[in-house]
Amino acid sequence: MKIIIDGMGGDYAPQAIVKGAVKAAAEIDETIVIVGPEELIRNCLNENNYSGSNIEIVNATEVISNNEPPAMAIRRKKDSTIVKGMNMVKNGEGDVFISGGSTGALLSGGLTTIGRIKGIRRPAIAAWFPKLNGKGTTLLLDCGASVEPKPEYLLQNGIMGSIFVNAVKGVDSPDVRLLNIGAEEGKGDDLHKEAYKLLAASDINFNGNIEGRDVAETECDVVVTDGFSGNIFLKSSEGVALAIMNQFKSKLMDGILAKAGALLAYGKIKELKALFDYSDVGGAPILGLKGPVVKIHGNSKETEVYYAIHKAVPFVRNDVTGMIAKAINDNAALFQKDKTEEDN
Repeated sequence: MKIIIDGMGGDYAPQAIVKGAVKAAAEIDETIVIVGPEELIRNCLNENNYSGSNIEIVNATEVISNNEPPAMAIRRKKDSTIVKGMNMVKNGEGDVFISGGSTGALLSGGLTTIGRIKGIRRPAIAAWFPKLNGKGTTLLLDCGASVEPKPEYLLQNGIMGSIFVNAVKGVDSPDVRLLNIGAEEGKGDDLHKEAYKLLAASDINFNGNIEGRDVAETECDVVVTDGFSGNIFLKSSEGVALAIMNQFKSKLMDGILAKAGALLAYGKIKELKALFDYSDVGGAPILGLKGPVVKIHGNSKETEVYYAIHKAVPFVRNDVTGMIAKAINDNAALFQKDKTEEDN
């Protein structure tokens, strides 16, 4: 297996990418291919005293920034790290591509270079959301790939999310819910009412609607939504959590008594902080493409890179892409109507 990683994707590239790769390479047998300026990447490997044999370098002279129009950059920058990495996956020279680069470029490149799985209407960005009951994470999708959804897209999100959680986390028959304005059946607009019916008729373990306030406390494994709502939900939750933690920290430093109390409660404070730590989730897979692609946060450091490489292994080994293709084909009758409308 070859795990390809964008050596220039992210705020701390290439140093953080190389450090994470070196750490992961010491623990896995798979080959890690870092795509980027060869001399720069090699110097970083030397600085980290790398002497192993399972890290390779593929030279790429260009980088796509977040400020560039994604589709245009993909067309023009053929020697960019993103285009080269995705072409390697497409051509069978690698098995999965990991990048902390432009999300828009990854989506555009994924669609035009790797392509969609047959029958997939729209790919979805899946992100892990922490369960505050201490029982792991919930997969939320879509988080921004498709902002003008149809009910069939939400059905496919549910199918893909269920398969991914089962394959990567080993959860049998993952509990799938639909993000909505109320938990009762029949809530929401026409989009969500129809999506509810389709999800209920599928062969996944769908257990109804869930309200946004309940996501962090529930036992569910997959939360299905459209890209517009999912992106707002995820970023709003992150913003509120960060604001609360900053205020909490400020209050703990406000006076001698507060500092003394903080010292006594240090262990519990560390546990609270750990609930919001995303570093070990392994990035956000872009599901629905013909080849595995994983988006890591732009500010990822070596720990996030290390875990992304580790979590990419079961993504490939369990053939999540093939499982999604089969499941979409098996459930084709549920969204055949939408396909006919699009073809017309």
